[in-house]
Amino acid sequence: MTQPLRVALAGLGTVGGGVVKLLDANAKLIERRAGRPIEVVAVSARDRSRDRGVDLSRFEWVDDAGSLGHRDDVDVVVELIGGADGPALTLARSTLASGKAFVTANKAMIAHHGLELAEAAEVKGAALKFEAAVAGGIPVIKGLREGASANEIGRVYGILNGTCNYILTTMESAGTDFADVLADAQALGYAEADPSFDIDGVDAAHKLSILASLAFGTTLDFGNVAISGIRHVIAADIAEAAALGFRVRLVGLAEATSNGLFQRVHACLVPVSHPLAHVSGSLNAVVAEGNFVGRLFFEGRGAGEGPTASAVVADLIDVARGEYGPALAMPVASLARLAPSVAGERRGRAYLRFTVADRPGVLAEITAAMRDAGVSIESLIQRGASADGGVILVMVTHEGPEKAVTHALEKLEGSLSLIGAPQLMHILDL
Repeated sequence: MTQPLRVALAGLGTVGGGVVKLLDANAKLIERRAGRPIEVVAVSARDRSRDRGVDLSRFEWVDDAGSLGHRDDVDVVVELIGGADGPALTLARSTLASGKAFVTANKAMIAHHGLELAEAAEVKGAALKFEAAVAGGIPVIKGLREGASANEIGRVYGILNGTCNYILTTMESAGTDFADVLADAQALGYAEADPSFDIDGVDAAHKLSILASLAFGTTLDFGNVAISGIRHVIAADIAEAAALGFRVRLVGLAEATSNGLFQRVHACLVPVSHPLAHVSGSLNAVVAEGNFVGRLFFEGRGAGEGPTASAVVADLIDVARGEYGPALAMPVASLARLAPSVAGERRGRAYLRFTVADRPGVLAEITAAMRDAGVSIESLIQRGASADGGVILVMVTHEGPEKAVTHALEKLEGSLSLIGAPQLMHILDL
């Protein structure tokens, strides 16, 4: 009989339990596809007493997760602990140093330490797999690393956080404000008790930096992702965007240009004609543009027990087959090191929302700042009083350098005509 692939599983939360359930439910099919059985032999988590809805008594329980990578009866370690550093990183380092395969769903750790871990895997000839780290069950890592490997990818972008997409599309359908939808999302379990990583764009930025490295053959550069989230999007923004023929989405966008590597996570206005405008609820979607293959569009569930477990087990099947390859699509020494591109040199259109005092001269002050900064206005809409007693003023600019819009907003800083900070969202004209 062919020897089984022996798996140690660190972390038994939603995804960890899902991995065990999937290996049980599809055992025969997985064995046929992998060419041998895949069996969990050891598990580790913080709480032994918690009911995870699956029988764990058949596995050896290990209190010290960090020891899993040194066991002689383990071929591959699956890390589902989470966190960029701490126990997860210790386990990754010890597993790869032992020459064992390592599978993870940890996008934060890959974004921050992926180069180090990829190099360690190369030195030992071990597999480092992380399909589940980006977009859950969508096989976008494999799609970029393998399916599109013959192409020069010029741009990769998409909706990379299901919590934000759920909030924005619910605001869109229900006409409610951000805070109310966030509270409902937390009650339903779609958002964490502390949702900062999601709603401030950090989670999406981790994923974007990984996609950029794979797409462009560049070193991971999370530190130079420009990040903003959706905290300041209000119902009026959603309504105005709809009236203009757009939908608001949190979009991660990366481009490799002659000016360097551009990476940004930002709330954008997406034309209703674009496929991303129709990605709703907690779904994720990724678009990659290759010079021969054209536009590739990946869509599916980006999180949750089933989709993420599916991606983890797909990596285990690759390991069982001996299908390794460089973790970042090419050897670390071959990855290009691009300087960060300056966002201000980019050209595009922008949506601007101001809440202003209802008095004469305000509109003239704002339009003068735009004129002096070289911003051309395409349309301007003024609405009635807002909740805080001001008037909402919405502006869409003609295409121009982003630095001009930034300069105009700097001119308006401290103006007594403005109630709160303006909201800037770029328009996705792709």
